[in-house]
Amino acid sequence: MAEREEALRDLQEGVVADLKDVVVDVTILRGELTLEILATAVPRVLVYLRDDPACQFKMLIDICGVDYPAREKRFDVVYHLLSLKHNQRIRVRVQAEEDAPVPSATEIFSNAGWLERETWDMYGIYFSDNPDLRRILTDYGFDGHPMRKDFPLTGYVEVRYDDEQKRVVYEPVKLTQDFRTFDFLSPWEGQGGTLPGDEKAPADDA
Repeated sequence: MAEREEALRDLQEGVVADLKDVVVDVTILRGELTLEILATAVPRVLVYLRDDPACQFKMLIDICGVDYPAREKRFDVVYHLLSLKHNQRIRVRVQAEEDAPVPSATEIFSNAGWLERETWDMYGIYFSDNPDLRRILTDYGFDGHPMRKDFPLTGYVEVRYDDEQKRVVYEPVKLTQDFRTFDFLSPWEGQGGTLPGDEKAPADDA
């Protein structure tokens, strides 16, 4: 464990020394190094982490988003990288504004295209220079981005098969009032008579 911590410290010092002009913050948590950088520096940092002999992070494991609606820069874009050579992982995080694109990593990692498509679909984070930025999990014509915290839990439309039209139809969500009111039998309120033990309570508190 001490050797692993020391290796992470050495990695941290080397990365910060070489990328100090674009590094915003660095932390080590639970055996992983997290590097926060400027969004405009994504291609430069990913190429460095992939090609530098001390890094060798050749595998892009995931790209995901995080939504902070109250923050000025609403989104985090998080890249998870793995180095098989050094048996290390690193997390690269950038803050992104809602209307500002993040540089694409498709020219650096071949699997970044689909991961960026998923992040775009779920959060609406736009990646510039992605050659095929389309929805990947939701349906054609889907309205909104379902992983945003202001997206309604019921969605905007519902899908069902219509027997008369013999096709799938999209309709605005309608919540029947019966499904909004729940009247469960409560041992304190729903059952008549005196429950065992109630005779011990003062009359005013009953």
